[in-house]
Amino acid sequence: MDTRKLTAMIDHTLLKPEATTAQVEQLCNEARQFSFASVCVNPTHVQLCARLLQGSLVRVCAVVGFPLGASLPEVKAYETQQAIRDGAAEIDMVINIGALKDKNTDLVARDIAAVVNAARASGALVKVIIEAALLTDDEKVTACQLAKDAGADYVKTSTGLGPGGATAQDVALMRQIVGPEMGVKAAGGIRTLADAQKMIEAGATRLGVSASVKIMAEAGVA
Repeated sequence: MDTRKLTAMIDHTLLKPEATTAQVEQLCNEARQFSFASVCVNPTHVQLCARLLQGSLVRVCAVVGFPLGASLPEVKAYETQQAIRDGAAEIDMVINIGALKDKNTDLVARDIAAVVNAARASGALVKVIIEAALLTDDEKVTACQLAKDAGADYVKTSTGLGPGGATAQDVALMRQIVGPEMGVKAAGGIRTLADAQKMIEAGATRLGVSASVKIMAEAGVA
């Protein structure tokens, strides 16, 4: 696989609650070195990342409503606006999973739309995390359709902190539902070059990875 294509698909990720400033700085240095698509971090680190990556092509991605998705739509909208003010150009939001399981699609639609609308003014991309490991296939289909209807840019498999990560089957299903015009991000459990290739073959156009540097070494990029 073309390594330049691969690096341009990677969101270099650090979302552990115990992440330190030094670790975030290292994340940004690695992202700049390999020209990854973005760094994906918790909101508290967005300002630092934006400062460290200024002048590079690496974008800053902030998670919103993370990792449970149970915040109110208005809170997610505010969190989105603040992250963008701090320098985020991409937002990865977690849907209200309980509302989806309650078949309260109106609330889930309002939840996603709150973030999409908050991001639109600045042109920030929105990725909708459905936490597929907690959903039935029918719920996955509904979540993807709601994200598409709300005007989100991507659907994303997982937070990486749930009961399971990305599977090729989920990626393929999500790609089938959203069609070719939306992005699909696979995240959680992608630890090897083979894992990454499997997700791309299934239809992923972005990968959320914390083992990015290890994968680059496997690909022969030092």
